[in-house]
Amino acid sequence: MICAALALLGGCDAQQAATAPVGEGVSASQFPKPRRAVAATVSDQFSDEETRDGVREAERVMDLLDIRPGMTIADIGAGNGYYTVRLSKRVGPEGRVLAEDIVPAYVARLKGRVEAERLANVSVTQGTGIDPRLPIGAADLALLVHVYHEVDQPYGLIWHLHGSLKPGARLAIVDSDRPTGRHGTPPDLLRCELAAVGYRQVAFHVLPGSDAYLAIFETHEPRPNPGSIKACAG
Repeated sequence: MICAALALLGGCDAQQAATAPVGEGVSASQFPKPRRAVAATVSDQFSDEETRDGVREAERVMDLLDIRPGMTIADIGAGNGYYTVRLSKRVGPEGRVLAEDIVPAYVARLKGRVEAERLANVSVTQGTGIDPRLPIGAADLALLVHVYHEVDQPYGLIWHLHGSLKPGARLAIVDSDRPTGRHGTPPDLLRCELAAVGYRQVAFHVLPGSDAYLAIFETHEPRPNPGSIKACAG
């Protein structure tokens, strides 16, 4: 898994002026519908935090992604903030975490957690189904953890993220190797859907102890016109 567009601690109004949506005026109808099941959103957390910390989930993923102090990380579908909190510590006071979700209740709870834990380097954004409403060219890395299979319009979302990444930045997806209707995404399908929007996979890691994986992508060509994107068969 607040300001309607972007709530920044201590600077909401100033930031909103600088964060016009990358694809303002682009509607969901301009993108192809996914040709596979979309899983229902059932919770703002994948598992309890103690269990996840017990297997060093976030630490392992952040190490594989070489997340360092000073970076700007977009946590897409941040939910209850499990990664948001840990990313905040990893990037430090010179870095920034852009935490986003589309469910108003999740966003409100996450904002409360960010304030309670005094995470001054975290901003909380309420996005839409196709647009996370992030600043243009702001992120060194966008991270989606166990959420991609729940995105109604994946082509629209990753199209908008394309414009929110810095040159040479990466998009990282953690998901399970199972059908999308069972809360996972087969790796070949993921590669196909991202390639349709101008991304190339540059690394792939199987995460130990489960059927989960970490797939890492970079943009390798300009964003296509939404109407020219071809949906992949599920």
